[in-house]
Amino acid sequence: MQANQVKMEDIVSLCKRRGFVFQSSEIYGGLAGFYDYGPLGVELVNNLKKLWWQTMVGEHDNIFGLDGAIIQNPLLWEASGHIAGFTDPMVEDLVTHKRYRADHLAGVDSTDLSELTKLLKDQRSPEGNPISPPRYFNMMMKTWLGAIEGDVATAYLRPETAGAIFTNFINVKETMRAKIPFGIAQIGKAFRNEISPRDFIFRVRELEQMEMQYFINPKAQEQTYQAWREFAWNFLVNKVGIQEKNLSWHEHSEQERAHYAKAAHDIYFNFPQGPKELWGTHNRTDYDLANHSRLSGKDLTYFDEINGEKYLPYVIESSVGVGRMLLAVLVDSYSVENINSESRTVLKLKPVIAPYKVAVSPLLKNKPELVTFAQKIYQQLKQKFVMVMWDDNGNIGKRYRRQDEIGTPFCITIDFESLDNQSVTVRHRDTTKQERVPADKLVDILNKELKK
Repeated sequence: MQANQVKMEDIVSLCKRRGFVFQSSEIYGGLAGFYDYGPLGVELVNNLKKLWWQTMVGEHDNIFGLDGAIIQNPLLWEASGHIAGFTDPMVEDLVTHKRYRADHLAGVDSTDLSELTKLLKDQRSPEGNPISPPRYFNMMMKTWLGAIEGDVATAYLRPETAGAIFTNFINVKETMRAKIPFGIAQIGKAFRNEISPRDFIFRVRELEQMEMQYFINPKAQEQTYQAWREFAWNFLVNKVGIQEKNLSWHEHSEQERAHYAKAAHDIYFNFPQGPKELWGTHNRTDYDLANHSRLSGKDLTYFDEINGEKYLPYVIESSVGVGRMLLAVLVDSYSVENINSESRTVLKLKPVIAPYKVAVSPLLKNKPELVTFAQKIYQQLKQKFVMVMWDDNGNIGKRYRRQDEIGTPFCITIDFESLDNQSVTVRHRDTTKQERVPADKLVDILNKELKK
């Protein structure tokens, strides 16, 4: 797979122009690795999260939700291996003291220090200065608890959301009377002190994850692992609507795999910068529960009353970043087309995730009778579909182009014929086809179309 033909600068421009994503603290020059979601971005992100939650938790009787705290007891991160091993290779510009990812500077997908040292021999920084030998850099973000700043009060912003899931394994099992296999799902923020955040919202320092940890009998690891790989692929293609041509599987080699993983597969998306990780499925074995049991002194084994077995469960992880999914959706749906010798930019979003489902417009905003009729339709649709936009700015062609660019599936126009026969024009985003429908049938028609 090559880099997607859609250019990153086009996506960045669209996001700023139409209110999907803004640079955080922009009026102060911004802050690398941090972004704010604008009005359209919030709606699209919330729709993606709602769809994932409904599919992951709502459609499974044995998967339960959790919302863990961002700051946990530091011992949790010691048990998980993050304090000792959550590292990236880096080099330092010996003049400016800026830090850079060593693997990025070397242009390889490797974190082996000896290999990177050889590759970066005689290499200079992007500023042209000499650099230090590669070394590991811990990406945990520190904070302090209490009134005195010091090591005794050191804590960390969580670098991943899984920690609270493992420490709540017993709580969820007991309160929900859960029997293995069962899963715990969570959507939440994580923080990583990335050396060189880049590629817009692909690699950031504040991110949001949607993940599920599935606790199983070790004997079921292979079939369960394959099942959750299939789940991830099917969700992206069938639920979100991403084109399969933009997706591929990448199996982690032994050198690539995280310290806790027995097996790891990523779904790669064809981003503008090339195929990169979107969704990971990992076999974490009993690494997490074993370490938390050892360090906490709590027995985290599971007793199967039916089979008389006692064992430490294995865990199959299914994890995807919200920001990366948002970026993938924008790239996948972005299209520039020529219609009647005119160019239009359109986001061909699946209706279920589109920020606005419908836009309502009076043909002319200076005709009170049209505006009154249109407002009546608008209020009716707001009660049914919530995210409905009122749009009377500019001529009707400009309104259509604006709605195309933000991915609104349907535009409803009220004209003078509407006053005569109580009908409206429905315009379809993807085909630009227009049809007259009775106003009293509009809700039923849209309900049917929006479920596609």
